[in-house]
Amino acid sequence: MATPVTVAVTGAAGQIGYSLLFRLASGETFGPDRPVRLKLLDLPIPEVLRACEGVAMELSDCGFPTLLDIEVTADPNVAFDGVNWAILVGAKPRSKGMERGDLIRENGPIFTGQGRALARGAADVRAMVVGNPCNTNCLIAAANCDGVPGDRFSAMTRLDQNRAVAQLAAKAGVTNAEISHVTIWGNHSATQYPDFENARIGGQPVSSVIKDADWLQGDFIKTVQQRGAAIIAARGKSSAASAASSAIDHVMSFEAKTPAGQWFSAAVRSDGSYGVPEGLYFSFPVRSDGAGGYEIVQGLQMSDWAKGKLQATVDELISEREVVSDLLG
Repeated sequence: MATPVTVAVTGAAGQIGYSLLFRLASGETFGPDRPVRLKLLDLPIPEVLRACEGVAMELSDCGFPTLLDIEVTADPNVAFDGVNWAILVGAKPRSKGMERGDLIRENGPIFTGQGRALARGAADVRAMVVGNPCNTNCLIAAANCDGVPGDRFSAMTRLDQNRAVAQLAAKAGVTNAEISHVTIWGNHSATQYPDFENARIGGQPVSSVIKDADWLQGDFIKTVQQRGAAIIAARGKSSAASAASSAIDHVMSFEAKTPAGQWFSAAVRSDGSYGVPEGLYFSFPVRSDGAGGYEIVQGLQMSDWAKGKLQATVDELISEREVVSDLLG
């Protein structure tokens, strides 16, 4: 058996956590020969911790040969001690009438504390942020995690990529497998830019297969940007299962070497690529080396129209950074 991997999941009693944990434990994410230790972190509220204990019971009852150990805790210092992956799901949801800036201020202290706990407990860690607003929460956590390089943090935009793939496939009348090179640029918000100009359908440029330019520049982008709200309106609950599935995709993409010529979307620390200010956690096309490192794919071309979309999401992330400037050290 390979060296065990220790994974902490915050908000473990929630819907996303419940959908996520079994796939982490089963061997699907890290491979059938790699043992997994799970640490379930949630709020120090008796009924929440009881729910976590119930999830731990179910995980145990599955009899996964790769599941080595489960620990339930309300203490982030315990949860993050020795972890290799920290999946930061837990965050306060946006309530009716709440402005995005208010949500950022509400969730900021959560990720301040978690960043500090990671710094104390994890020597070799990758942290991904799922809890919204995930880009700026990631910025806060990384800024408060002294000693851990900023490139060990990322925020999830893989759900947006997967949504874009599905929309393009449906419009073109093909399977999802025929869609490639889809990029989500920027913020996981209504300003994100799902890039169809560099995407491919069956190896061909999207615009050569889908001739409806109005749809590509209009409904396609709006559908991807607003899909989460549409799901809440339809089912009365957030998109937990698809978010959890995309979180698995995110982890697996960083764990494996990206095939030549391919990439995936993730919000990582900007190094100035594509004119994005350094230090912002911004969704780029990313390629993993499979050994703990990654690179931002360079040289993708954009029309002036696309550059305008990129700038809008840059501006939003800059404004979000200003809202939490006092939390960044």
